[in-house]
Amino acid sequence: MTRHTDDRQPPHHRNLTCYTNYGCRLPDCIDRYREYNRDYARAMRAGQFRGLVDADPVRQHLRLLKQHGISLRRAATLAGIGACTLHPLFRRPVRHTVRPEIAAAVLAIDPKQATPSYIDATGTARRIQALVADGWPMTHLADHCGVYRSYVHALIRRSENGQPILASTAGKVADAYDQLAGKPPAKNGVAPRLVKQARNLGAARRWPPTAYWADRMDVIDDPDFVPMYGVTKREIVAQDAHWVMTTIGLDRAAAAQRLGVSKAYIDHAFRDHPQYAVEAAA
Repeated sequence: MTRHTDDRQPPHHRNLTCYTNYGCRLPDCIDRYREYNRDYARAMRAGQFRGLVDADPVRQHLRLLKQHGISLRRAATLAGIGACTLHPLFRRPVRHTVRPEIAAAVLAIDPKQATPSYIDATGTARRIQALVADGWPMTHLADHCGVYRSYVHALIRRSENGQPILASTAGKVADAYDQLAGKPPAKNGVAPRLVKQARNLGAARRWPPTAYWADRMDVIDDPDFVPMYGVTKREIVAQDAHWVMTTIGLDRAAAAQRLGVSKAYIDHAFRDHPQYAVEAAA
C-alpha cells in the first residue's frame, strides 16, 4: 500500500514490488502478480531454470564486499540485479544454488574499485531505530557501533534530511545490527529502566523493531520502501484513496468501489487522517 503523499510517481503500481514489498492489493497489481506466477510455473515445467551453480562462492564474495562497506543492496545495484535476488542466500532456509549469470555478475564486483565514500543513510537509520524499538538505548548502540554517542542521533537526522553518510559508518551500524538483533537487551547489560525508555521511544515514533525487518532485509536500505508498521487499516485506506483519487481521478464513490470499502468508510478515514483528504471530490 502506498504512503506517498507528494506529486512523485510511486515506485510501485507498475511492477511486482508493489504487491510483494508494499502489500498493495489493487486489482491491476494482483493481476500482474498472478500473471508472473503463471509465467514462472510454465518456465519451470519447460525446464528453463536448469543449469544452476553453487551459491557458496557468491555468498562468500558478498561477505567480503560487506567488509569493504558495500551493503547487499549496493552489491545488487553494482551487479545490475534486484536485492531480493541475493537476500535468500542469507535467509533461512538458505539457498544453495543461483543462476550462472547472477553468480558471474556478483563475483565480477571488485571491492576496492566499487567501495563508495558516501551512501544513503536510510538503512542505517532504520537499523538504529529497530534496535531502539527492541529496547537498546542509543548510548549503548554508540558503543557497539564504535561511534560518538551524539552521532547516533545525527545519523537518524541525516536520513530524515536526505543527507548521505560514510559507507564505513553504515558498515559499522550494519555489523552491530547483525550482532544485536533478536538479543534481549536486559540480558545483555542494559538496565531494565533503560530498556523500557528505549522501547517507549520506539513505540511513540512508530519505529519498526528488528522482528518487522526480519523478512524485509532486502528493502531495509531502500528509501522508496515505506514501512507500514503501526499503521491502522483506516489510515491505509485514507492513503490509498488519496492516491487513486489524485492519480487516477476517481471520486470517493469510485475510489471506495476500487478499494473494496464503502464511501462512508473513506469519509471516516479522511476525517481521522485529514492530511490525506481530497476535498475537491464528492
